[in-house]
Amino acid sequence: MAKAVNKVFVGLSGGVDSAVTAALLQREGADVHGVFIKGWYPPGMPCTWSEDRRDAMRVAAHLRIPFYTLDASEAYRQGVIEYLLREYRAGRTPNPDIMCNREVKFGAFCAYAREHGADFIATGHYAQALREDGGAARAEAAAQLARGVDPEKDQSYFLWAVPKEALNHALFPLGGMHKAEVRRLAQKFGLPNAQKRDSQGICFLGNVSVEEFLAQEFGTEHGKAIDPEGKQVGTHRGALLSTLGQRAHLEDAAAGPWYVIAKDVSANTLTVAHQPQGSQRASFVLSEMNWLQEPADGAAYTAQYRYHGPKVEGMYDAKSHAFVPDTPIVEPVAAGQSLVLYAGDVCLGGGIIE
Repeated sequence: MAKAVNKVFVGLSGGVDSAVTAALLQREGADVHGVFIKGWYPPGMPCTWSEDRRDAMRVAAHLRIPFYTLDASEAYRQGVIEYLLREYRAGRTPNPDIMCNREVKFGAFCAYAREHGADFIATGHYAQALREDGGAARAEAAAQLARGVDPEKDQSYFLWAVPKEALNHALFPLGGMHKAEVRRLAQKFGLPNAQKRDSQGICFLGNVSVEEFLAQEFGTEHGKAIDPEGKQVGTHRGALLSTLGQRAHLEDAAAGPWYVIAKDVSANTLTVAHQPQGSQRASFVLSEMNWLQEPADGAAYTAQYRYHGPKVEGMYDAKSHAFVPDTPIVEPVAAGQSLVLYAGDVCLGGGIIE
């Protein structure tokens, strides 16, 4: 936690976590400024950004701190939306929340804060930025990214692509707390949004599902859903709208559940089964790596290939940029997902699975 922080820009989303973050830093003596980050939102689809901004303004007014609105819509569009659509068109499985952190919260927002004289930015992520002096934050001091102490809320997986420079200027006051404690603090501080429920869904869509958004962008085109033997078992709304391992929403099909185990975008077909399936995967070749700490060639690490997914033991091969699990993975793991490496609780970074 910060002890000698001068000026901190806190990303106020309108939610409880960021509100408690601002309140904690203010009580430590920081010069706190609240910033609502306005993103890109699907035209013609329901969105709560104006209500979220109103809640953020109320928090700032309650804490009596300056409040600003950062229009980051272009960074969202280029860094998150275009990436999402490009990956789905290619039949891959993207993770937009990771790119939202890299391009917007620790990209556009960090740059905005630094341009306006901030020493640090702070967010309500459940992760830790560990520093050599035991936690005190100083400008330019190197930080290590580590898991949050609450295993149910740990969000370090989503932060692997954050630039190292931005991490060095980041504070995560909630990283050492459990969610229940944060809720209690919101009540204690009398925050106006203390009862607000946690948001669901990915960062820029709010309550709109990814499938709804993709259907608007790509349109729908009914195609065949077949079983592993090639027999048609139903129809779907479009192969572009589905990802490997997810439950398939089929029409004219026998009772499910049905899971996508393969897809052919060019033929607009989905292969489905009643249980998730996957061929044995002996290694994960990575691209677009971002190392907060360079992993050693041949060293043993723990990896995760999805949020709250299994912790897999294995070895990193620096020559081939690959993670080799001790035991082959038998589960659908799609190209485009993120694989993140850990040494204990310290996040080293990660890459995109090819």
